[in-house]
Amino acid sequence: MIKRYKTKKIYVGNVPIGGDSPISVQSMTYSKTSDINATVEQIKALHFAGADIVRVAVPDMAAANALKTIKEQTTLPLVADIHFNYKLALIAAESVDCIRINPGNIGDKTRVKEIVKACQERNLPIRIGINCGSLEEQFENKYGQTAQGMVASAQYNIQFLEDLGFTDIKISLKASDVQRTVEAYRLLRPLNAYPFHLGVTEAGTLFHSTIKSSIALGSLLLDGIGDTLRVSITGELEKEIEVGRAILKDAGLIKEGLNIISCPTCGRIEADLVDAVAQVEEKTKHIKTPLNVSVMGCVVNALGEAKSADVAIAYGKGSGLIIKKGETIAKLPTQELLERFLKEVEEEAKKNS
Repeated sequence: MIKRYKTKKIYVGNVPIGGDSPISVQSMTYSKTSDINATVEQIKALHFAGADIVRVAVPDMAAANALKTIKEQTTLPLVADIHFNYKLALIAAESVDCIRINPGNIGDKTRVKEIVKACQERNLPIRIGINCGSLEEQFENKYGQTAQGMVASAQYNIQFLEDLGFTDIKISLKASDVQRTVEAYRLLRPLNAYPFHLGVTEAGTLFHSTIKSSIALGSLLLDGIGDTLRVSITGELEKEIEVGRAILKDAGLIKEGLNIISCPTCGRIEADLVDAVAQVEEKTKHIKTPLNVSVMGCVVNALGEAKSADVAIAYGKGSGLIIKKGETIAKLPTQELLERFLKEVEEEAKKNS
């Protein structure tokens, strides 16, 4: 059982973050926010993919002015991503559920005071989004682009907001590599009780981002660190949610859908295991009930794995076994096994839903 760090609970719209709240999964649209129809369509796609929160870029006045209409067409909480121009945050605060600022480029602290005032008036949280590649000059000069530099920036900016009486804060400390990202979060975590937004920034394509994010976010989550997360993947909205939820699931932090156990292919397999597992994944992706299912290509590993599986299939030469909770319930010809297995999985899911 993972023991999470106890953090302050804040709300982004109706989504709680921190405290004993479930770890939420976020994504970010890549459309021009000023293109209202395209942005709303992407937010809808994220909603159906299972996103809890969505962030939108606000690079100019047209984007800021579009937020009100976008907000009217979605139920997902919206976070406005602000860089450079603090006035955009003041407009965004009238429509969104959270403001994200980058201290490395937002400018003079008098501007931050204005953002804080706007958020206080509307009861909006602020995400202090520290990026290793855009630290304030004072911290980069002293520490370079390091985890220590990110932590120093975070502590300085947290203190600045606290001095203004503002504590509805969440924090992110992002680098484009695993080591600096993990080190920064681990260094900062014991120093305050604000919720953390986890992520590796600029993590790349689906393959590379999945690897980087699984290592970094998985390491932190197993340490009990993290209250909300984003898996940043170049141009892959729904995949960001899919991978993020899979990381939470395989870290044991959510129980959702099937845990498919399938053996590594080797010379012992007695069936087309790759095709069988692909069919199982495709035909069971609608199931949300948490179940352990096992798909094994021979009897060497099958019987041992089947003992802990809710439903298992073990291929043999010309035939195979269907096993439920360690008990063999059918021995069938190979061509009949998969259909029976899927039927048993559906029934077990209904029984436990």
